[in-house]
Amino acid sequence: MTPSLPSPASVPSPRPAPIAFPPPSPASASAASTAPSGTDAAQGHPDRPRVTELLLSAFAGHRNVGLTLGPLTLLAGPSGSGKTSALRAYEALARLGGGAELGETFPEPDACVPERARADAQRRRGFRIGCTADGPEGPVRLEVAVQAEPELRIVGERLTADGVVLLETALRDPGRRTVQAAWHTAGSTPVTRGPLPDDRLGTALLPLRVAGKTPGQRRVLAAAEQMVVALRSVFACDPRPDRMRDPVPLGSGRLLGGCGNLADVLWRTQAECAIRYGLLVSAVRAGCAGPVAGLRAEPYGEGLVRALLDRGDGVRTDLGRLGDGELRYVALALVLFTGPGVLEVDAPGEVPAALQTLTVLADGFDRGLDPLQRAELLRLAARMCERGHIRLVGTVSDASWATGVGGVAVVHLNRD
Repeated sequence: MTPSLPSPASVPSPRPAPIAFPPPSPASASAASTAPSGTDAAQGHPDRPRVTELLLSAFAGHRNVGLTLGPLTLLAGPSGSGKTSALRAYEALARLGGGAELGETFPEPDACVPERARADAQRRRGFRIGCTADGPEGPVRLEVAVQAEPELRIVGERLTADGVVLLETALRDPGRRTVQAAWHTAGSTPVTRGPLPDDRLGTALLPLRVAGKTPGQRRVLAAAEQMVVALRSVFACDPRPDRMRDPVPLGSGRLLGGCGNLADVLWRTQAECAIRYGLLVSAVRAGCAGPVAGLRAEPYGEGLVRALLDRGDGVRTDLGRLGDGELRYVALALVLFTGPGVLEVDAPGEVPAALQTLTVLADGFDRGLDPLQRAELLRLAARMCERGHIRLVGTVSDASWATGVGGVAVVHLNRD
């Protein structure tokens, strides 16, 4: 079936027709969640906005799926169950929340359309994704309908809170690169209408269009801000050992998603925080073979830097000699001990750091790790996520080894 995208003929003027966004079922056959005790819901609404649910209404291999996300969530399932595509949807929402254009966010939109989706009479196919963000304003839900064929555009968006539609958009004229938007006002005029571009997320643009003169408008702005802050500060991480072995040029000192510039980041951070760096060395000592007295970065030729393990007896081991599992372990441990100032993320600079939450998306969280390394890394992640400043969503094929680790929520995905 084709994702339910609005037909221009079905949109009466002047009010855009609501998009047919079916409520996803968190307990659907393709996803079941096991949450730990003391989850966010039990603590009330958090001070720092965070995404608590990922909605995959029609995306790649997912249909009507709602994935509940805790501080530390593992998406578990066999190959082909949609773990990576779920992270891809989350990352796409984060990019849109940061103001990225649709074409930049979805360079291959056809891959996002459900395989068996049929085109409608206008030869259109698309996909639908969304999320729920909890925070001071309570749960706020965002749903986005994207047309992938014959041309890429956002054709519907809905932002709701407490059953009230705060923003709703719909495509009225396919010949124009705009959608008709209606946002909550609750003043002398209940709803304000106006055009928004069809290649950007309307929720992220609301602060530029809504004056905030009425309580209703201020509510819209607060909900939109909570959603945008929750979505931004996302770091998609999949360490590539083949790119971490050679010396690298000195650069910005901000870690990239593939962690190929690990040595550059170590060069910058080894003198910035002695306490945190000591904790990193302790974590590396627990996951790497042989004695580890330190983790260093040193110049190597003109403009280059390399990373080394200090063995404590005068021997220094180039990180290029480590195995793939050791390199991934070191990189992921560094990610967990750092923050938006060190990672290459789009942090909302206008929001105080105390109100931000960094979300790490770790595809193949346990890939290449031996049982000791993955257990140590999971315990480290649980400790860091417990503090509330960092959240992690990782993918694993089998999560049975994570049983008994406090603070870990496991979401099981199936191929069906």
